[in-house]
Amino acid sequence: MPNGHIIVADDDAAIRTVLNQALSRAGYEVRTTSNCSTLWRWVAQGEGDLVITDVMMPDENVFDLLPRIKRVRPELPIIVMSAQNTFMTAIRASERGAYEYLPKPFDLKELIAIVGRALSRPRGTPAPGAGPENEDIPLVGRSPAMQEIYRALARLMPTDLTVMITGESGTGKELVARALHDYGRRRTGPFVPVNMAAIPRDLIESELFGHEKGAFTGALSRSAGRFEQAEGGTLFLDEIGDMPMEAQTRLLRVLQQGEYTTVGGRVPIKTNVRIIAATNKDLRVSIQQGIFREDLFFRLNVVPLRLPALRERSEDVPDLIRHFFVLVEREGLTRKTLDADAMERLKRYRWPGNVRELENLVRRLAALYPQETITGPVIEAELDTLPLAQPSANGNGAARKNANGASDSETLSGAVERHLADYFSGYRDTLPPPGLYHRILREIEGPLIGAALAATRGNQIRAAELLGVNRNTLRKKVRDLDLQVFRTSR
Repeated sequence: MPNGHIIVADDDAAIRTVLNQALSRAGYEVRTTSNCSTLWRWVAQGEGDLVITDVMMPDENVFDLLPRIKRVRPELPIIVMSAQNTFMTAIRASERGAYEYLPKPFDLKELIAIVGRALSRPRGTPAPGAGPENEDIPLVGRSPAMQEIYRALARLMPTDLTVMITGESGTGKELVARALHDYGRRRTGPFVPVNMAAIPRDLIESELFGHEKGAFTGALSRSAGRFEQAEGGTLFLDEIGDMPMEAQTRLLRVLQQGEYTTVGGRVPIKTNVRIIAATNKDLRVSIQQGIFREDLFFRLNVVPLRLPALRERSEDVPDLIRHFFVLVEREGLTRKTLDADAMERLKRYRWPGNVRELENLVRRLAALYPQETITGPVIEAELDTLPLAQPSANGNGAARKNANGASDSETLSGAVERHLADYFSGYRDTLPPPGLYHRILREIEGPLIGAALAATRGNQIRAAELLGVNRNTLRKKVRDLDLQVFRTSR
């Protein structure tokens, strides 16, 4: 017995056939069309319990049709598919009331699962309001990793949920935070970014919560904090892992009770601010070290969003390069093109500085090179100048030197990689026994703590400061690792 009636609209006959067969096998009744006019007629007549449609159709763009469908059938779930896999495609699908967005090519099992969820969901869920029509795409990339980010952002736009963005430096954490604000329900309010690592630790509480006149030496007048400045909008707390414990306690109160007091103030102030936090650190490790509150972590980590490193989505490098050349052209520089060899070298590079490093390289190419087409040797020469440059992409270059004059093969990460490669080579037909993470961590922690203690002549307080860990944590590590601590005199 059919579970529901599904309308499939796509101008590609092969896709219509595949979806018809897959959905029919799943027990659904399916009707297909290749144009928007027929889709609109069927929907207006009340047909279909769910619609699956492509964006680009021969007679109309589905994004222009969706508002009309939502007016006559507001509860009809619509799944939008597109080969134009950009951030704006996902956002427009969400803004126009689509239940879900799927990039092409899609996974049939995932589609069937989404159909099942859509047909079983409670009716009456309001569609998100329209957002800005800015064509300046804030996020670039068509890789599967970025598609997951786009879909997650589209789901988060109509909410005020607290989001924790993690990722290496240069992956675009602030861009994602700005996108959540600019296309979300608080877009008419202020977006206030604060970098915890850029503020002196003894001023962070005043910076965030403001202070009263006379609260401390130099406080000659009342000053509004970032929470007050962000009222009604979004407060972006970047590098949250660098927030001192005292400020963490005050922030936790805000998240728990929705109010704060200024430094030197006594009257609680109600706040209406969405919090988005970001870090390039593993906060779970910081919790173990005693330098980050576990209860604050769980308050901030309501929706975790991990941004992939550029080396994890190298297929996005060409799109990013084109995007950055458009930006530099607007700034008055000359747009360049890259030949195939140059592009391939950039796709193979590991990008330790991530997207920010790529953007800086594009600006340098536009500013310093007169030729219109950038070639492979030019790229190779540019990569050779980078302090964290990798061995030659073609495998023929000598290992480059790091800042200390040592070759890449002599760095700690290189030594660890070789150690692990040797370790796994002994288990060709099986996996090593469980607990590898802690075994390797123990091997690294021992020499690291030993070196810190040696540098501080056995002074555990100074060694803890040097390592950036709590003193009690260091003492426990010394005991657990059975390290010998000797004090030496000068």
